[in-house]
Amino acid sequence: MKAGIVGLPNVGKSTLFNCLSNAKAQSANFPFCTIEPNIGIINVPDMRILEIEKIVSPEKVIPANVEIVDIAGLVKGASKGEGLGNQFLANIRETDAVIHLVRCFDSDKIIHVEGSIDPVRDKEIIETELLIKDLEIAEKKLEKIDRIAKTGNKEALKEQSILNLIIDNLKKYNPVRCLKFNEEDSLFVNSIQFLSNKPVLYVCNVDEKSLADGNSHVKKFKDSLENEDLDVLTLAVATEAEINELESYDDRMVFLEDIGLSEPGSSKLIKKAYEMLNLQTFFTAGKKEVKAWTIQKGNTASQAAGVIHSDFEKGFIKAEVISYENFISFKSEIKVREAGKLKIEGKDYVVKDGDIMHFRFNV
Repeated sequence: MKAGIVGLPNVGKSTLFNCLSNAKAQSANFPFCTIEPNIGIINVPDMRILEIEKIVSPEKVIPANVEIVDIAGLVKGASKGEGLGNQFLANIRETDAVIHLVRCFDSDKIIHVEGSIDPVRDKEIIETELLIKDLEIAEKKLEKIDRIAKTGNKEALKEQSILNLIIDNLKKYNPVRCLKFNEEDSLFVNSIQFLSNKPVLYVCNVDEKSLADGNSHVKKFKDSLENEDLDVLTLAVATEAEINELESYDDRMVFLEDIGLSEPGSSKLIKKAYEMLNLQTFFTAGKKEVKAWTIQKGNTASQAAGVIHSDFEKGFIKAEVISYENFISFKSEIKVREAGKLKIEGKDYVVKDGDIMHFRFNV
């Protein structure tokens, strides 16, 4: 599962990516500086693993991670192949969620591809390109479905109706994600991989002085989204880059305190991306290592076991489960057992976020 950072050229995507991943993607003041997408495996900030570490004192600690992709800047006409449009749209299709970065700061030193600062216009440029591409995809799909529907095929008739609904809405500039479908219909819609059906997190890139209260650009942008149930995060990407350059944890915390923050904005963004991808964490804890494992929300115990090793899922017998809260409260597995708080669960147990698990298996 991965999230892609998108936006117009020169809005700060590569700088943000560098902050998130510590990978030094080329970051230059000209359009298309990112041509091939940069991919980073990024640790998910989670204080729980540090609390477990204090109790277990393992040899090593391995946090959960999420994949973030820095996708080159889109421009008007991308859906028709302008700039490097076709490649960019293909890169977006390969992601599971979108982090849409918009510029909300003024600076004569950094050129804007459209010549002025207007985050609402910038958002609409990107969204329009995605909608145009989706319309093309939907119409091509409908052509095939129409031929089958003429035979009276019930499934094709149903899919025809869904596609017509989607096409009508795309023509009105409504993204696919705004439409509501039942579980069965959603499977069909999701199989087509519409670009505008991906969950979106909007990030307003501001200057440092606008970090606490935003500015007129941020207000205008948020007002434009009042009819959509979407998250908006405000981030000073240039400031995040400065924090990222500091070597010690203490220096970073002093810097954050000076600008009135308790944690880097990039940490909030990573956690939001993890949430948006519908991911959650379970832990394994032993003297050798404490490790956070990433699974989809709703995964069962046997599916979680399979994330560790396929043999664990094939030969699954049972899972010993301790809730994070009980582990922290009793401060050891032995005391949890003595209190009768360790649960034995079967393969269909739905894993809860933060569960500490030990699997029994036989192959």
